[in-house]
Amino acid sequence: MRRDVTGKYVVSNVAEESVQAFVPNPLPPVPPLDVSGQLMRKLDRAMQALGELNGVVRNLTNPELFLYVYVRREAVLSSQIEGTQSSLVDLLRHELKGQPGVPLADVRKVLSCVAAMNHGMSRIKGGFPFSLRLIREMHEILLSHGKGEHLSPGEFRHSQNWIGGTRPGNAMFVPPPPEHLMDCMGKLELFLHDEKVMVTPLVKAALAHVQFETIHPFPDGNGRIGRLLIPLMLWSEKVLYQPLLYISLYFKKDRAQYYEKLGNVRVRGDWEDWVAFFADAVFETAMDGALLIERISTLVTEHDEMIGGLGRMVRSVRKVHGALQHRPMVTIAAVCERTGLVPNTVSACLARLMQLGIVHEVTGGMRSRIFAYGPLLDLISD
Repeated sequence: MRRDVTGKYVVSNVAEESVQAFVPNPLPPVPPLDVSGQLMRKLDRAMQALGELNGVVRNLTNPELFLYVYVRREAVLSSQIEGTQSSLVDLLRHELKGQPGVPLADVRKVLSCVAAMNHGMSRIKGGFPFSLRLIREMHEILLSHGKGEHLSPGEFRHSQNWIGGTRPGNAMFVPPPPEHLMDCMGKLELFLHDEKVMVTPLVKAALAHVQFETIHPFPDGNGRIGRLLIPLMLWSEKVLYQPLLYISLYFKKDRAQYYEKLGNVRVRGDWEDWVAFFADAVFETAMDGALLIERISTLVTEHDEMIGGLGRMVRSVRKVHGALQHRPMVTIAAVCERTGLVPNTVSACLARLMQLGIVHEVTGGMRSRIFAYGPLLDLISD
């Protein structure tokens, strides 16, 4: 359905330039979203996929194992959309007390993204409401390193920003002026908690994501925060059993279409087309997530069976194997700390795992050697 422009344009003065800035209408859309036909089928399919993902996660004996990896994978993908080159392996190596050989500035960005997501999960788990305060707290952590320190971490912007172009006058899009920002964000928060709004949590997350990116409330980090909020919203609404939905992978793959559909909402009011795209993203991401968890579980079980033939070393090797499942890139010292085993025992266990093809060394015999659970990393990084 086309609704024409979904907001109003107001004059914003930046330096000596006057530009038309866009102030979105509050949610929900008017006229109401037409959730019927193909869109309904897409939303139902997405919810069924989320149900399958939840079922797989509920059967895990240790979902925290997957949370550790998923949060980092999502952070890497979300940061790559913003232009960073850091990979998951780079991130894991740096977390081993800052191992050398990784792009430091990029990996710090990803680490901040991980920390912001972990903070959001911890706050929601502790009963803190999904709110503007939580969003600001996450943003403060996100911009805690590098150039972000000079961009008012944790504060909504007090100046005009823009998207694309070298200045507001040639920008692709100019969000609301700062004097309209708190009103826009306040109404977004009200929408998220308004029980009278007759939309499902999945649709609410889809609408809220567009609104947040349209308002663009921070000087920097809006894309990363906006994408991190999606699994947190669905988790807080009990749609996700755990916030294991790395939707940035879909947005990264179809980046041009993602931005096009966001723009179409603003200029044509085509909310239905955006929600359909969002539903497809959730469906594919949830199905891929469930499949990945099942493949990892199968891999770990196969390796455990291989370890079962090691005789008297089985117990110790299984402890080391368990540590590698939690942290697929380790040092001997890190394994000792996690398992309580002494260095010589850990070294012997890693040697046996290397003979089985489960583990390989990535540092070539240097001091502070790093060992990787290669088959697991290959699955995660695929």
